[in-house]
Amino acid sequence: MLSARNRMRRSTEFDATVRQGVRTVQPDVIVHVRRAKECAADSSPRVGLIIAKSVGTAVERHRVARRLRHVARPMLMNLHPCDRVVIRALPSSRHVSSAWLEQQLRSGLRRAFESAGADR
Repeated sequence: MLSARNRMRRSTEFDATVRQGVRTVQPDVIVHVRRAKECAADSSPRVGLIIAKSVGTAVERHRVARRLRHVARPMLMNLHPCDRVVIRALPSSRHVSSAWLEQQLRSGLRRAFESAGADR
């Protein structure tokens, strides 16, 4: 799971990342990536999840959220401390395995950083 310091909680962070960040679309998730302009010295990368009601019932949405948090955690080490990532789960995400979600997330992050020109 993601630690509290790595979770995006404020709507302003979500809005800025979705509106100003780079978006990549995968079959089951959409990944938005943005490098924050203001970054404290003790900052860490933050990840936020958007799981709409169209994904399924509350139980299915929570299951998808837990799986996405689990697959996002190891990727934090590869992110810059000022990076902000929003993962939007699509309705089909409730039917796929965690391994497939991890592969899509890795691919989405790689493509986002390539298109943004960030050195990784």
